[in-house]
Amino acid sequence: MFAWRDRSVLVTGATGIVGAWLCETLLSLGASVAALVLDDDPRSRFFSDGISERCAIVNGNLADVAACSRALNLHEVDVVFHLGAQTIVGAALRDPLECLETNVRGTYNLLEAARRLPGLATRIVVASSDKAYGESPVLPYTEEMPLRGRHPYDVSKSCADLISIAYSATYGLPIAVARCGNIYGGGDLNWSRIVPGTIRSLARNGRPILRSDGSPTRDYLFVCDVVSAYIALAEQLDRSEVVGQAFNFGPQSEISAIDMVRAIQRAMNVDTDPQILGTAKFEINRQTLDSTKARELLGWTAAYTLERGLRETVDWYVRYLNAN
Repeated sequence: MFAWRDRSVLVTGATGIVGAWLCETLLSLGASVAALVLDDDPRSRFFSDGISERCAIVNGNLADVAACSRALNLHEVDVVFHLGAQTIVGAALRDPLECLETNVRGTYNLLEAARRLPGLATRIVVASSDKAYGESPVLPYTEEMPLRGRHPYDVSKSCADLISIAYSATYGLPIAVARCGNIYGGGDLNWSRIVPGTIRSLARNGRPILRSDGSPTRDYLFVCDVVSAYIALAEQLDRSEVVGQAFNFGPQSEISAIDMVRAIQRAMNVDTDPQILGTAKFEINRQTLDSTKARELLGWTAAYTLERGLRETVDWYVRYLNAN
């Protein structure tokens, strides 16, 4: 039985939506958590909810291999959750260099640091995305499908995935890759995203804004399900069927952008016509994941329905917006 108590864990990207919830969960399990942090953002749940006060903070940049080595070595890290990334598609389009530096260089720097420190990092979970697959005429995505990212953010995820599998296959690093659908939940303050942006607009008696034409479909996975997926993956990284593998994690149901807005409206008891801009560039029209492998090998399935996840998400944002 895998035990988290007193186990030394490094989380990159701790200030992001998943990072904060993951650190909080790991602390509740008794783990000793170190967080590699680039910028101190007081708005992040990681800081505002006091999670940071219970973690060891390593200030550093994933683009600096020495910072990665320092984080692993000084804290004698056993388990790594690599979540650190530039995750905003629009930001990646505006500044592809920053996206590639963080997502690609940041990944190989962290893995190279682990390779150079034998005896540490005995389990490494690399957080990826369905965007790594790019656009495919065949859906749902399965893990055997090729990675075909074409635009900066998608390509950065494709590259990071391939690099991770290469370090596992070539150097024996105990790595597994987690590919999730669109993640939502309390604590995401990137208001350009459909869930937080729609909730904020409706809470302020405004019209929700859709950058697309409303038709693109996605899997939406509640943040607590993502955390359970990452933990399940880490706990089973001693199995030969898991090491060096990628796993899809999704709810097994896709929903269009316009229907997601309507679901949020139902959760908030509001009915306001959205403003449909149709200006989104390089939008993949349809994405959905097959999570059979995660279910059969890891015993993981999403615990939250969309309705339940949105209720908890709306409650969090209402409290946040009322306080700010």
